[in-house]
Amino acid sequence: MADAGMLLADERRSGPPFQMLGRLGGYAVPFGTALGLLLIWEIGVHLFQVPAYIAPTPSDVGHVLIKEWSLLMKNFWPTFLESILGFLFGNTAAILIAIAFVHSRLVERAFFPIAVFINTIPILAIAPILVLIFGAGLTAKVVIAALICFFPTLVNMVRGLQAVSPQAFELARILSASQSEIFWKIRLPSSLPFLFSALKIAATTCVIGAIVGEWIGADVGLGALIIDSTFNFRSSLLYATVFLSSGLSVMLFTMVIVAEKLIVRW
Repeated sequence: MADAGMLLADERRSGPPFQMLGRLGGYAVPFGTALGLLLIWEIGVHLFQVPAYIAPTPSDVGHVLIKEWSLLMKNFWPTFLESILGFLFGNTAAILIAIAFVHSRLVERAFFPIAVFINTIPILAIAPILVLIFGAGLTAKVVIAALICFFPTLVNMVRGLQAVSPQAFELARILSASQSEIFWKIRLPSSLPFLFSALKIAATTCVIGAIVGEWIGADVGLGALIIDSTFNFRSSLLYATVFLSSGLSVMLFTMVIVAEKLIVRW
């Protein structure tokens, strides 16, 4: 009877209300930590009398976020467009090239070292070259954002397409499966967890690429606003712009997580 009572109590504790409380507790910990860090920041700036042009308080940054919201949004959307386009083009190219590598060892041996070499070039070094080639318009920023997304997705996708057990290949041969059937029903599903791991990285790095491209040559965008506010010692606006760019990265990262949960259900 005592064991039955304990089991019943455990079932009640695992019911929907307790699950809801557990989820709320999981969200409360990071939010509470963030609020605590902001409070320490606010107190520290006042306590040590740090000049506002070096480190504004979180309240100052929040005030600028509200006051300069139209200016921030004017520069947010160009960076958002560049990041999205770079994310799409860079990852699409990486996926297609990974498929070519898996189906042809000759293609992999010929072009994979070139991809590694391009990845070793610092993005700050190659960005001016791309601006010279494509001009200071949208194309250069998209190419830079795509380039910074490309290599992690390529490596993960190749690894995922090759991460198929020999038993699955043997079963496919026994069933006389074609190359296309092996790809769509065996290789591609096995590669999706690897692909989404790379897409989570690309969701944040594409924003970095877009901002770096705007540093090289742009008069609009979050990167251009960062440079302008730095040179004019508008530190509150600088911090607000940095937080907004970080929010863009978090938004894209969250979109990838949602897509993964909808697609990779297993």
